Amino acid sequence: MLSKKITVTFTLSGLFVNMLSSNLAMAQDSSSDSSLERHIEEIRVLAHPLAEEGSAQSITVLSGEELAKNVQGSLGETLKGEAGIQTASFGSAVGRPVIHGLGGARVKTTQDRIDSLDVSVTSGDHAVSVEPFIANQITVLKGASTLLYGSSAIGGVVDVETGRIPRQLPDEAQGRAQIRAADNANALTGAVRMDSAIGQNFVVHVDAFVSNADDYEIPGFAESSALHAAEEAAEEAEGEHHEEESDSSGTLVGSRAQRQGGALGLSYIGEQGFLGFSISSLNAEYGLLGGHGHEEEHGHEEEGAEEEGEEEGPGMIDMSQTRFDIEGQLDQPFRGFESLNFRLGVNDYEHEEIEGNGEVGTKFSNNAWEARLQLTHLRWQEITGTFGLQANSREFSVVGEEAFVPQVETESVGIFWVGEREFNTFDIETGVRFEDLQHRPTAVGIEQRDFSTISTSIGLLNPINDYLTFSALLDYSSRAPTIEELYSNGPHLATQSFEIGNPNLDKERATGLTLSANYENRFMEINVSGYYMDFADFIYQQNVGTVEDGLPVFTYRQNDASFRGLDVQGLFHLGVVATGDLDFTFIFDTVRGELDTGLIGNQNLPRIPASRYGIGLSWLSSAWSVDVDWLYVDGQQRTAFGELPTESYSDLSLYIGRSIEFGSNELTVFLQGRNLTDEEQRYHASIVKDIAPA
Repeated sequence: MLSKKITVTFTLSGLFVNMLSSNLAMAQDSSSDSSLERHIEEIRVLAHPLAEEGSAQSITVLSGEELAKNVQGSLGETLKGEAGIQTASFGSAVGRPVIHGLGGARVKTTQDRIDSLDVSVTSGDHAVSVEPFIANQITVLKGASTLLYGSSAIGGVVDVETGRIPRQLPDEAQGRAQIRAADNANALTGAVRMDSAIGQNFVVHVDAFVSNADDYEIPGFAESSALHAAEEAAEEAEGEHHEEESDSSGTLVGSRAQRQGGALGLSYIGEQGFLGFSISSLNAEYGLLGGHGHEEEHGHEEEGAEEEGEEEGPGMIDMSQTRFDIEGQLDQPFRGFESLNFRLGVNDYEHEEIEGNGEVGTKFSNNAWEARLQLTHLRWQEITGTFGLQANSREFSVVGEEAFVPQVETESVGIFWVGEREFNTFDIETGVRFEDLQHRPTAVGIEQRDFSTISTSIGLLNPINDYLTFSALLDYSSRAPTIEELYSNGPHLATQSFEIGNPNLDKERATGLTLSANYENRFMEINVSGYYMDFADFIYQQNVGTVEDGLPVFTYRQNDASFRGLDVQGLFHLGVVATGDLDFTFIFDTVRGELDTGLIGNQNLPRIPASRYGIGLSWLSSAWSVDVDWLYVDGQQRTAFGELPTESYSDLSLYIGRSIEFGSNELTVFLQGRNLTDEEQRYHASIVKDIAPA
């Protein structure tokens, strides 16, 4: 999202009988966005699955053309336009969502309500194995609804609904296809999907996609000015003469990416429910920014070997995943119950981290499954809700020179209930979850860890009148440490760190309070949300200021911590101009995360996103759509020990779209520009922000 680029997207209509939609798009964008995003129909930011019209958290829906303006090549990039949500990027192919300053294991990513079953939590250079463009809907859950999916999701749950297991019979065959090309990174993408009934009761789903992009352009140098200055100061302090090292400019070396995959799904639809399955595959290759291919300081003692290592190019990740999913639902299974739903996802995932010389350095494998049985009951004593059982199992292994985590088998079982009660003037939403988890390392001498956690939530929704609604949400969550936090011990070149876990970590506990107000009438829509989270034994990575094998040492530690922040998002209807509606939009969010006691008196937590301020104008008619948006991101000076500050930047974007209808089909042509001022943009939440602009 740094340098200007022209993206041309073409979506062919009429390829199938009675196609849903089609799009021809020309977009000026800045990253090597290699996804086929027009498959998404909407993004929903929800707090409760049982109450879509009102909830203790705000609800935001992006659909159709509005979604086409925001969707990107990763979940984090796709959602970062929403207040309170930012992204931890690692080039164009990787971007996990960061919600209210919380990321990693505290934000769970799921596909059709089952874990993505990848290794993206293991490290910031590992991609989420769910592509945004295959989605029918992306949902961000906060509050009680997260209890359906796991106790670790303190920040939230991001669910991608793919529609690969059809749940209802379509009236007629439906399909969609598109082709996209971009000048920046020479990106080319294409996708096709179809849903069609077979006979009276069966529905088949097919989709396929492919995407290729070279290294993308950047406006300046890959290395930040802060890192360059720090390196100069360190060498001068040691009495060494600073020699300028090669630093790529104009192009971010190692940012190339390609993906391809598809799915086949089949469902039987009956009068009282459905039963279906899908099998899907994903293959991806993307570059590793920094670390791999630069081994002169790691594992080489002879000068000749060092020089040879310096000449190697960046490494890459070669990822493959095969996934099998089953879903079945029985409506009104017995008296007093609305539905019984079963979900199962089975996954075979692996990726190889290939060094710059072409050799496989490390291989990650993750064989896992997750199942959920969910029973939704009708109104009991004015209470509606759902309860269920969830279980998952994971066999994780790392083999090779960067095997910094041992082979571990993890199993967990959880039970939950989430419900709501309507009163005359307010609603109550609540839920509870109990979970047992075991980490069992296979190596001799490494301790097995068992954890029992409990999480609960209660929310109040109070409509004051037809326009104004107040809500309050009180949460208590407990999270077991991940295997990376417990057992890491070794170099990780992709993140330029030597990671050391702590096998004695205790479970993390958090108490949070969120207060929100939403005002909506025919002239305006405004949502304000403030939150405070108090953590006991918060788990984080700490740069301890020492070096091992030429890499800075990061250890996992626990300390009490707190997060506080504010989200504001709104829209003013300015009136009708030239037969179109003109709106003014604005957004603001800020978060502060700090430890109760820090290293050498520094209480700041690492990678806390900076504050953002945005305004925009939007004009919409029956056939045309025009948007101009400006976003300013503060510099982040509140840095943790060993962390460099990040400079501020602004982002000016433009969207011009034209819709043309052909019977039941629709063709959309749009021109979109991002970062039109060509500023350097670095996300403070990214672990590679100082060697790779966004």
